[in-house]
Amino acid sequence: MAAITAKMVSDLRTKTGCGMMECKKALTEANGDFDEAIKVLREKGLSVAAKKADRIAAEGVVDILVNDDNTSAVMIEVNAETDFVAKNATFLEFVKNVNKTILATRPASVEELLSKQYIDTDMTVEAKLKDMIFTIGENMNIRRFLVVDGVVSTYIHGKGSTGVIVNFEVDDSIKNTEGFAEVAKNIALQVAAMPVLYLNKESVPEKDIEEEKSIILAQLNNDPKNANKPQQILEKMVIGKLGKFYEKNCLLEQAYIKDDKISVGAYVNAAAKELGGSIKVVDYKLYEKGEGLEKREDDFAAEIAKMVNKA
Repeated sequence: MAAITAKMVSDLRTKTGCGMMECKKALTEANGDFDEAIKVLREKGLSVAAKKADRIAAEGVVDILVNDDNTSAVMIEVNAETDFVAKNATFLEFVKNVNKTILATRPASVEELLSKQYIDTDMTVEAKLKDMIFTIGENMNIRRFLVVDGVVSTYIHGKGSTGVIVNFEVDDSIKNTEGFAEVAKNIALQVAAMPVLYLNKESVPEKDIEEEKSIILAQLNNDPKNANKPQQILEKMVIGKLGKFYEKNCLLEQAYIKDDKISVGAYVNAAAKELGGSIKVVDYKLYEKGEGLEKREDDFAAEIAKMVNKA
């Protein structure tokens, strides 16, 4: 059997990021063959990933990548078990490379993405993900991604806690101006700071409007001050109060965060007029890290007690 030296173990650790003991075991199993040892570690990673698959992964990061000519942007959420791993340089590099893979291959779903070749390697994204789970020691999950084509503005808040992509239609004459860049940035900040459900009044589904009308009408009927008012008057009051619903739930109707005397839509229109062109907010996308996921709850007292009992 080939002698396993400290340098061989160190080199394998540097290459893979795995622990010293795991590297030594892999080299022993591979009879000192470096490439075979890497294969052994990867194969072990598959079983490790399966064992960790049921563990809660609700931390992680939202990341965005815009292509070189600023005509496409991809946003992704990748989850891990702890915030500590979410700040790990190796994890963050993996996320950025998955975004590069998405822009290069344009998969239609996470399932399809996992089968794509991880950029600049001979591994699939799924194999690389399992490799990462083994190397770092936590469950990880590529939860979701989307690609937006066209004129875009992006924003990431809190080192990956929130991500925003806003899609615009804008005249070529002002598309590359500093003025439009400022408007685009401000709208992305608005979306992150004041999340809403809809782009504008026209995008609100009819069923949501009818539901809101029924709630407002019930509130009016339950108010003693309205006891003697005819139903048609109450229905007109409902229409009037719908404006507040739109202001609260529609991006272009809500108050502009830097000047609450005007709406976001009014701000965009005024800026377009000043720049001498047309600006239209077509759509926006917002990811909030861990949104809707079950959160991990650590019982540190029990964990410490367990460690003490093992000592």
